[in-house]
Amino acid sequence: MRAQRPPTVPIGIRGDDNGLTEWHSRAVIDLALRVGETMLATGASASDVTGTVLRLTRAYGVRSVHVDVTYTSITISYHRGVMRDPLTVMRVVPALSSDYGRLEAIHTLVRDIVEEPGEVGVAQDRLESILAMHHPYRRAIVTVAIGLLGASITALLAGSWALIVLSFVISMVIDRVQRFISLLGVSAFFAQAVGAAIPTTVAVLIWTLVPGEERQDLGVAAPSTLVATTIVVLLSGLAVVSAALETLDGYYLTSAARTFEVVILSVGVATGITTVLAIAQRLDADLPFTTASVNVTPNLALGLFASACIAGAHSVASYTGLRGTAFAMFVGAFSWLMYWLTNIWSGLPAVFDDKPLHASNAAGHGLLTAIPATFVAAVAAGFVAQLVAVRYRVPSLAVTTAAIIPLLPGLSLFNGIFQLVHTSSDPTNGVGSLITAAAIGLALAGGITLGALPLRLLRADRVQRRILRRSVADTRG
Repeated sequence: MRAQRPPTVPIGIRGDDNGLTEWHSRAVIDLALRVGETMLATGASASDVTGTVLRLTRAYGVRSVHVDVTYTSITISYHRGVMRDPLTVMRVVPALSSDYGRLEAIHTLVRDIVEEPGEVGVAQDRLESILAMHHPYRRAIVTVAIGLLGASITALLAGSWALIVLSFVISMVIDRVQRFISLLGVSAFFAQAVGAAIPTTVAVLIWTLVPGEERQDLGVAAPSTLVATTIVVLLSGLAVVSAALETLDGYYLTSAARTFEVVILSVGVATGITTVLAIAQRLDADLPFTTASVNVTPNLALGLFASACIAGAHSVASYTGLRGTAFAMFVGAFSWLMYWLTNIWSGLPAVFDDKPLHASNAAGHGLLTAIPATFVAAVAAGFVAQLVAVRYRVPSLAVTTAAIIPLLPGLSLFNGIFQLVHTSSDPTNGVGSLITAAAIGLALAGGITLGALPLRLLRADRVQRRILRRSVADTRG
């Protein structure tokens, strides 16, 4: 009855007693720590950081290394044998941001080290140059890209030319206002609330001050598109994909922190919109919104073009290089095509109809159409993005994060907020719309990770397989 082989997953790692010099081991650990810190600060997931650090240390002959990533910190411990003290260092990451251009440079550095280690000092010099490199775009270019992001989302939501131009301007204003608030040291929650309140106020003022016929002539008869656009713009920077990937890889602590951040910042968006709507209703203003006032464009060509522009604009705003931006635009258009085809194939193409949905069945209709189509599109986007990352050595996170922006649940979140605030609406429908928005977010995250999983498993090396063991269902050997 005794097993004939040792356990598949070892419980402990034997100490490394291979006679490495003190200087060499300390230099390698310091290099690995700084590389991991840079990756974590520029938006990489915990599993990616762990795998990269282990590959780098193994390339220089330093083994028996333990890596622990907890969202804002990274710890590396090197067990140097029984008779020598372990070397343990920790670095706290002060701020997290999306800087995929620098992340791509780090990936290139580590790949070169693994293929040909060379001197540790040379690698440290290359790391210093990466840390000191300038962004590929000026900050003003990023602001324009965010404006283009808002304008493209409005076009995807079948907005008029006047609303597209207005969304372009408002999105840039939101970016500058949030930039100013962040420089003051104010929490991101309040920055999200202020950013969401700006277009909501503009929409209320348009509906209140501009007569109905003039609104029709100006092409701003449905200012609620501005609010739905803003929701997508403000949600576009959240780490939904990283949170889901870390959950599936077994990094539950880091995943919980990222997920809670997504929830808090999403609540900030809802707070800004709700506050303005509540004040307008308190002043007996005629709210300009209905749950059926925003629909997705039925034009496939326009949808593909707008989705590509959305992905490209977000890539520029995240400092992705030109090659990565081009791939993100392709995958973004491809994911929208899969979303459109899934809706047509399912026999429920009403999501693209020009006729609005009745408020009583809006939530149920969203569940029937948006969630399956979003999941299929996310799976396709995850697979193609991983394929592009493997073939052309572009960070898959940069491509997938930009590609799913057109699929974010801005419409469902907007409908849910309005239905909860408006006195003539049924709050039950509002709760249903918010549940739909949450389900769409889960479908996006799960679909992206599931689509990338086959290639990750096929190309997994010894380090990656060791990392994937954290989340396997049965580790009994």
